[in-house]
Amino acid sequence: MDRSRELVAALVAVVLITVAYAGVAQGSGVPAASGLMGHGLGIAGFALMLLTETAYSFRKRAMKKPRGSMRAWLRVHIFTGIVGPYLVVLHSAWSFNGLAGAVTAMTILVVASGFIGRYIYTAVPRTADGVIVEARELQAMVEATRREAAGGLRLAAVGPAPAAIAAAPGRTNPDRAATDRLRELERQLAALRWARRALATWHAIHVPIGMALFVLAFLHVGAALYYATLLR
Repeated sequence: MDRSRELVAALVAVVLITVAYAGVAQGSGVPAASGLMGHGLGIAGFALMLLTETAYSFRKRAMKKPRGSMRAWLRVHIFTGIVGPYLVVLHSAWSFNGLAGAVTAMTILVVASGFIGRYIYTAVPRTADGVIVEARELQAMVEATRREAAGGLRLAAVGPAPAAIAAAPGRTNPDRAATDRLRELERQLAALRWARRALATWHAIHVPIGMALFVLAFLHVGAALYYATLLR
């Protein structure tokens, strides 16, 4: 539940927004994208999407006095990355034509890509505090555990006494414990290597899509301002 806290919060926000939107739509029809509520939804959604793209990136690159943990900022990133696009979809008034339709389609694509990225991110091995374990640390632990397991095997080869002691009631076989630990560490190392490769591939796809989305979004905002104000 702790890992999905931001998803639960986003779901609650989406449900509340949907209830309010449905109430307005039932009373006066679906809010037009060019209307007061439609513009409000678009502005709020676009602002949250900008926050999604900038805040987490700035926090990752903050070198002096960074505020908040990376986990907390990632949760904000995921929350705004779900609620913001949803507001943009509502702003479209379910019309997917022209430039606005392209922006909406790209928004949905970016959100779907974000869910894939989150799944890959959660597959990365972490410590109990949620800190990502580095490959060098895991490799060092694997080597240490291998030496421990090898030492246990050499000790068992000297005579039956150590094995008999280990097999006594209430005692844990150290060789088996070291072997189980080694298997778990090797599994985590393989998972880390897979996740690193998958994240690199995902970034190579997700970042260009996100940049294309914001180019289209700014063009849409500029066109809306032009047709709504300058041509009047």
